Amino acid sequence: MTTPLSHIRNFSIIAHIDHGKSTLADRLIQTTGGLTQREMTEQLLDNMDIERERGITIKAQTVRLNYTAKDGETYQLNLMDTPGHVDFAYEVSRSLAACEGALLVVDAAQGVEAQTLANVYQSIEHDHEIVPVINKVDLPAADVEKVKAEIEDIVGLPADDAVLTSAKTGLGIEEVLEAIVTRIPPPGGDENAPLKAMLVDSWYDPYLGVVILVRVMEGRLKKGQQVRFMQTDETHLIDRVGCFTPKRTDLSELGPGEIGFVTAQIKEVAQTRVGDTITDAKKGTEKALPGFKEVQPVVFCGLFPIDAADFEKLRESLGKLRLNDASFQWEAESSAALGFGFRCGFLGLLHLEIIQERLTREYDLDLITTAPSVVYRVHMTDGSTQQLHNPADMPEPVKIANMEEPWIEATIYVPDDYLGAILKLCQDRRGIQKNLTYVAGRAQITYELPLNEVVFDFYDRLKSISRGYASFDYHQIGYREGDLVKMNILVNAEPVDALSMVVHRSVAETRGRGLCERLKELIPRHLFKIPIQAAIGGKVIARETISAMRKDVTAKCYGGDISRKKKLLEKQKAGKARMRQYGNVDIPQEAFIAALRMGEE
Repeated sequence: MTTPLSHIRNFSIIAHIDHGKSTLADRLIQTTGGLTQREMTEQLLDNMDIERERGITIKAQTVRLNYTAKDGETYQLNLMDTPGHVDFAYEVSRSLAACEGALLVVDAAQGVEAQTLANVYQSIEHDHEIVPVINKVDLPAADVEKVKAEIEDIVGLPADDAVLTSAKTGLGIEEVLEAIVTRIPPPGGDENAPLKAMLVDSWYDPYLGVVILVRVMEGRLKKGQQVRFMQTDETHLIDRVGCFTPKRTDLSELGPGEIGFVTAQIKEVAQTRVGDTITDAKKGTEKALPGFKEVQPVVFCGLFPIDAADFEKLRESLGKLRLNDASFQWEAESSAALGFGFRCGFLGLLHLEIIQERLTREYDLDLITTAPSVVYRVHMTDGSTQQLHNPADMPEPVKIANMEEPWIEATIYVPDDYLGAILKLCQDRRGIQKNLTYVAGRAQITYELPLNEVVFDFYDRLKSISRGYASFDYHQIGYREGDLVKMNILVNAEPVDALSMVVHRSVAETRGRGLCERLKELIPRHLFKIPIQAAIGGKVIARETISAMRKDVTAKCYGGDISRKKKLLEKQKAGKARMRQYGNVDIPQEAFIAALRMGEE
C-alpha cells in the first residue's frame, strides 16, 4: 500500500557536536515502534565501532518510521540523522537536499554553537521549514529562556514554540513527533511523470554489492526496472527496492517523496556518483536534478606501512575504504626515508584520524603518517602553475615566482572569560580579525586564517585554552599569496622527507626550533653524537645535538701508565667518528607522530 504524499514527512536532525542528535533519533525510533525494546541499543544509528567509542556520528543514516498522530491519521516519517562535526559537513549537505524540513537541536545548557549555525544556514539554503528543539532540559545547568533568546538573536528563528525535550529520559518526544507532522510540509511530486530520483549516498555491502540511497522526486522506482544514471550514462537493472525501519525491509516500489534504497548488482561505488539523477532507461526525464558540488580534500598526508611487505595490503584496504567514503582520495608515492606508500586527501584532521584508525583496526595495519599539509599553488617563473600536495615535491626556489596558500574564514563562539587567550591564539596563527560581536554574554569572533596554520593543532589548542567551551566552524575563501618556504629537518646530516614542511618565513625559526627540541627528546641515544637541524635551503635555522652513549673503555686499567688509557680513548674516538659517518639513526614511529603535535607544551 502506498502512502499518499500529504502523509509523508522527510526531515533531518541538525545540531552542533554532542547536542543529542543520535539519542533523539533513538527515542523517535523507540516511540514509533520501529524496533522492540529488546532490539534497541544506545546510539542505534551509529553503527561503526569508532562512532560509538568517540560518541560522534560520521555517516548520515536514514530510517523510515510510521507514526499515528493525534488526528488518527498514520504518517510516514523519513528521518535522517546527520553528523555534527565540521569535517563531515559534506554528509549534512547531501542529507538536507533530500528533505523538506529539519529539527534544529540545541543543548539547553550549552546554547547555540558555531556548527549549529553552519548547519542552519545549509538548511535555509535548501528552503527548509526549521523546527527548533531544545534538548537536555532535565540538566541542572539547563537555562531554557536564555537558549530561546539565543535562537532568536543568533539564528533569527522564532523560538516561542520551540519543543522542550530530554532525549535521554524520553520527555517531550510525543510533542516532537506532533511538531514534525504539523509544521514540516509534505513533499511534492507527480507519480505519473517520468522517473526522477536523486542519489543521496552509496556504500558497499559484501553480500548485495553497492547499496544506493535514493530520494524519489517524481515517477515510481520499481523492482525489475531498467534505469539510467545520468552522470555516468550507464544502465542497470534494479533487483531490490526497500527502506530501513531501521532493519532492512524489502518493498515492491518507491513513490514520489519517498526515501529508500535500491541495489542493482553494481560492483564499484565509483560508478554511483553522489548527487546523480536516476531515471528510466527508455522513457527517461530530459533534465537532470542539480547535483552536489564535488567534494575537495583540504588536508593531505602520506600513509606508509611500517613493514614494507604490507604495501599491497594497504593498497587493498584503501580501495575498500574508498568504497564507503567518496570524499577520501589517494594516490601512490614513494619516500627515501619511508619507502613506498600513499598520498591521501582528507576533509580535515578528524577525517584523517578516523581513516587512520579504521585502517589500523579493521585491516590490522601498522602505519606511519607524515605531517599533514594543505594544497599550495606554485606559480613558476616560466608562467606555468602547479598544485603542490607534498612538501617534498617543492621545486627549486629559483624556479618559483610566488606561492599561494588557501585561506579560511573561521567563526568562533566563546564565553567572555577566555576571549583574550583565543584572540592571542588567532593572532599567533597569522589571523586577520574581521568581526567581534556579543550575543547573550558570549563573544562571536570572525577571523580570516591561513589553512596551514589550522590543520596542525588549532582545534586542540582552541579547546584546551577555552576548557572546551569554544566552538569553531570554518569555510574556505580562496587562495592568497604568502612568503612561504620549505623547511627540511636533517638528522645526522640526512634529510628526513617525512618531516619536511612548508611554513611561513615569519614562523619558520620558531617551528624549526620547537621541532628540533622535540626530536632530541624522542630519538633514542646512539653510540655516536647525532646533530638534528632545521634548514631552509642551505641555511641552518635551528640545531640540537643528542649526546653519545659512552662505554667506559678504561675500566680495566687500574694503575699503570697513563699512555695506555690515552691509547684506548683515542681508539674509541676514532671508532665513534667512523660510526657517525656510516651509522644509521633509527627514528621511532612515536617521533613522527609527536613531531606533529607541535606547540602543545
